[in-house]
Formats: sequence, C-alpha cells, structure tokens
Amino acid sequence: MPPIDLNAYLARIAYAGPREPTIAALTALHTAHVVAVPFENLDILLGRGIDLDLGVLERKLVTERRGGYCFEQNTMFRAALEGLGFRVTSLAARVQVGATAVRPRTHMLLLVDVEGEAWLADVGFGGDGPVLPLPLVEGRESWLGRFGHRLRREGEAWVVEGNSAGTWGDLYMFTLEPQHPADFVMANHFTSTFPASPFVNNLTVQRSWPEGRLILRNRDLMLREGGVTTSEVIRDPDHLLEVLRERFGLAFPTGTRFARPEFP
Repeated sequence: MPPIDLNAYLARIAYAGPREPTIAALTALHTAHVVAVPFENLDILLGRGIDLDLGVLERKLVTERRGGYCFEQNTMFRAALEGLGFRVTSLAARVQVGATAVRPRTHMLLLVDVEGEAWLADVGFGGDGPVLPLPLVEGRESWLGRFGHRLRREGEAWVVEGNSAGTWGDLYMFTLEPQHPADFVMANHFTSTFPASPFVNNLTVQRSWPEGRLILRNRDLMLREGGVTTSEVIRDPDHLLEVLRERFGLAFPTGTRFARPEFP
C-alpha cells in the first residue's frame, strides 16, 4: 500500500502521542480516529460514488476533512498503521444487525498483530461499533462508558457483539481469511450502487466518542449520551446543511441537495 502523509493524517485526528507500534498507541490512534472522522455516505447521495484509491481517500478524509464509510475509513486507517510500523491484515464481515438471512460480506475491518497479540481494529462500522480496538479473545468484555463489546466464536467464524442498552446483540461476523483490495472494490461497488442497498436509500451520518453517539438517519437526529436519548427532526434541506455543518463538521455549499432524505 503506498505511503500517506502521516503528519497530516495525525493532525487530522488530533493525535500527538507515541508513534511506536504498541497496543497503547493502537488504542489511542483508534480512539482518536473514531472521534475525529465522521461515519457518512453523503457522496453516494450526491451521485459521486466511492473511490477507494488511497490518494483520493487521503484528499477526502484528511485534506477536505470529510468522513466516509467502512471501506474508506479502514483503508485509510490501515495505511496509517502500516506507516507507523504495525502489521495489518484486512478482513471482511457479514453485518448481522437486523439480519434474517445470510448477508454478503459488505463490511471491512482490520486485524493488527502487535506485541505478540492479535487485535481487531475497526474505525468504520458506525452504529454501535467500537471506539476501542478489541483483543481477539473470546468472551473478554471491553467497556467504554455505557458501550460494551466482546467477541464469540462460531466454528471458524468470529462474531462481534455490542451492548448499549443492557443486552448483547450481534453486530457482524467475520473469518480470519485475508482479503485483497480487489475484494473490497467488488464489495464497495455493490454497497454503493445496488438499488436495495441501505447506503443508496438512506442518508447516514454519525459521530462517536467514548460517552456517546450522535446519529443522523435521513431526517431523524438522535443524541445518545449518559444513558439519555434526545431526538429532533430535520425540517428542510437548508436545516440539513446546517446540522451537517454545526453538529458533524461537514460543510457543503449553500443549495447542496442530496438524493435522500425526501422532504414534503
């Protein structure tokens, strides 16, 4: 994978800590990325498509201070980790949230070998995805505020579980089979263009931090923090642009219109 401007990337995520490949550094980098870079699919709804070329991603996520979804964010995070000397393998997962049948592998995540241990890194899940990396150990719970995660085995597969409301639920299932860039080109094309894809049919933007989540789904804006959930409804396209700018740090020109959501 070609190198990126590490100094620019680290400035983007406001990380000024150690650069040696350690578990502590991985944890700090992972947290900093999740907090700084929003999860979003706005380019799909502007008809621009999603380009996984690393130069394009660096310009979008770092220079333009945009966000992205799993293929974009975890591709960028892998490049940064490798630039810092971490050993990283890309993996693919089947999203389990709300699943009633077997789904395709449409989620990208990372396996990091550091200090003789295997850790799961995933800065691009959205929803109730992890803010911290997770050790590849069955049953070990990782809590950050009211948000918990753990892994369980199912034969050759691993399942990531999340807990944000007092009960555990499946987030996604993956195996340890290494994936190649071509695998993600295929999955990204499906996810960003298939007519029934949720990313084609819904506007999705999210910010996460250790204590909470700010989630925008179409016209519904929800803040979950400290065990309390508050919500509001986006009134019109101009209000949407205001919320994107003020609440998510995503600035678009006046008059920008997205394919979703539809307004009365």
